[in-house]
Amino acid sequence: MDVEKAIRTRRSIRSFKPDDVPEDVLRLILELGNCAPSAGNRQSRDFVVVRDPETRRKLAEAAMEQNFVAEAPVVVVVCANLKRVSPYGGRGRELYCIQDADCAAYAIMLAAHSLGFGSCWVGAFEPEQVIEALKLPNYAMPVAVMPIGVPGEKPDEPPKLPVSSITHNEKW
Repeated sequence: MDVEKAIRTRRSIRSFKPDDVPEDVLRLILELGNCAPSAGNRQSRDFVVVRDPETRRKLAEAAMEQNFVAEAPVVVVVCANLKRVSPYGGRGRELYCIQDADCAAYAIMLAAHSLGFGSCWVGAFEPEQVIEALKLPNYAMPVAVMPIGVPGEKPDEPPKLPVSSITHNEKW
């Protein structure tokens, strides 16, 4: 699948079939996620792969009871790594590592879609619950909870604002 098609046809999937995501496919998805750009190539993001049903349930609870998180066979939690971005000081901790994690999360979603899998970016979650469920170190900040699996639905394309209405030339 070419990149334009992947971008135009990717949808947030909130229903998954019970089929597994093979380990080699998941490894490729994560490798492609790690190809995303990062500030100073610090790659200040880490991926926590969760297959355990009980931990997936805890993540669903942390995500305001979004039960589809537990339904997916695998959940990838993308974390900003505050230690790896430390040479950039406060701006690195407050922005660059989050940008690094966000870029990787989107690349993961596109890679999963291009390989026939669905995903959903879940940003509504209680960080402390995710930290506890995954035993994250104090320098790892969860940014995205991403269930991945075989889509159990085919959502329509959501409406988009016309690009002309959100584009400003030279000045706002």
